[in-house]
Amino acid sequence: MLALGVRAGLQRPGSHVARAAKFFALTQVEAGVGCPLSMTHAAVPTLRVEPALAAEWEPRVLAGQAFIGMGMTERQGGSDVRANETEARPAGGREATLHGHKWFCSAPMSDAFLILAQAPGGLSCYLVPRASDGIVIERLKNTLGHRANASSEITLDGARGSLVGEEGRGVATIIEMVVNTRLDCVVGSAALMREAVAQATHHCAHRAAFGKLLAEQPLMRNVLADLCVESEAATLSAFRLARAFDEGDELRRVATAVLKYWVCKRTAAVAGEALECIGGNGYVETDSVLPRLYRESPLNSIWEGSSNVQCLDVLRALRREPDAAECFLAELEEPDRRRVERALAGADEEGARRLVETMAVALQASLLDRHGDPAVAEAFRAREPFGALGTLRAGLPLAAIVERHRPRPQAEDSTSRPR
Repeated sequence: MLALGVRAGLQRPGSHVARAAKFFALTQVEAGVGCPLSMTHAAVPTLRVEPALAAEWEPRVLAGQAFIGMGMTERQGGSDVRANETEARPAGGREATLHGHKWFCSAPMSDAFLILAQAPGGLSCYLVPRASDGIVIERLKNTLGHRANASSEITLDGARGSLVGEEGRGVATIIEMVVNTRLDCVVGSAALMREAVAQATHHCAHRAAFGKLLAEQPLMRNVLADLCVESEAATLSAFRLARAFDEGDELRRVATAVLKYWVCKRTAAVAGEALECIGGNGYVETDSVLPRLYRESPLNSIWEGSSNVQCLDVLRALRREPDAAECFLAELEEPDRRRVERALAGADEEGARRLVETMAVALQASLLDRHGDPAVAEAFRAREPFGALGTLRAGLPLAAIVERHRPRPQAEDSTSRPR
């Protein structure tokens, strides 16, 4: 699967929209290969800060001959990377030896890592080849999901690294990598939703109970339609965000964190409901892919900054860059704009999740109006603020929504009888 991603060019820079389409398709099959592909793709802009390093590593990355990982998180700080204790001791020129411990080092089979360490001038970013002596893998993490990709703890005992960017500006240097991987979190979560919806709608179109196909049962139809609406909203917003990256649109400054929070957060609910649609077999590892999707679903909410980190990032951006709010509001239809303006007027840290949820739902509603299926857009706007999926109001074209999202295998036999 990783080789397939490389052949598709998912490690190479280029059109974000085109790449997102490929990443979206690949992730529906296996999300575990997304991590090394995403980090390697996102590392290229950071490496270009240092022309000499880019000249050495970028051709290998573009050819699919090298992967780039990262090591930021330490046990005492977690998301607070400024609390990092790993030490960078000058070793001449722009090189240093690194000494410390990283609690999470994703994709440790990578050929090099961007690592944050405390230099004499402050927290700095270094490129450390895996071939360097002094990288010790302490253990692989026993993770809930994402088991196709290794995650590890490492000790750095004199590993030699090259400074990337300015000393003391490590966070600013590596942030472009983080922003690009956050886009992949949104696209990857939308893909997991799509796969869960495909599994649920296909099963219910062929499974009969109580004298009818499950998809024809009114309550199940409501659940399926709600899942479809959630998936289409996530997909549209993910690809709109990718277009903002392509165009250098300032919308991405706020929308990346907004959608990273909301789309990733909704994925676990969608995967859980889709699993329930399949019933007992959906809970059995050998009979369904839903257990794997369900275990996978929380990861993107945690990776590259948890939900609270995203919401606080939105608040910081709105306070420091007044134009960021105007850019976001300009993307919204009038009723959505007014609702977000009211939320912004009372924004504070304690209510940051409520604000970001309001912004995300408003953006998705506007995008569905402009680019989505009209029936899906109507259903999205008609939702009541209930916590459970499957609570769409009466009178909506639920059957048409489900039919729109049900996968169509080429060899599907229209004469087959339901089990």
